[in-house]
Amino acid sequence: MDDKVRCQSCGMPLTDDNAGTESDNSKSGEYCNMCYMYGSFTEPDLQLDQMIERSVNHMTSELQMPEDRAIQLAQTVIPELKRWQS
Repeated sequence: MDDKVRCQSCGMPLTDDNAGTESDNSKSGEYCNMCYMYGSFTEPDLQLDQMIERSVNHMTSELQMPEDRAIQLAQTVIPELKRWQS
């Protein structure tokens, strides 16, 4: 994988434009705004397998990535992200 800073929940490249927010409304340096807002996960009950499935669906439909590559990438990267380590 490349050296981009990535959301530690979904793996999406993290930028100033899509950064989530902490409880004090400052930008998160770890999570995107789809995963994390106001210091909490937007979907706190989301499970790892659900995140992998969403990621595969996004990569195949929005990024036109071949399904086998999307599955391999999601199954390799997402479980290693900070959110899924505990």
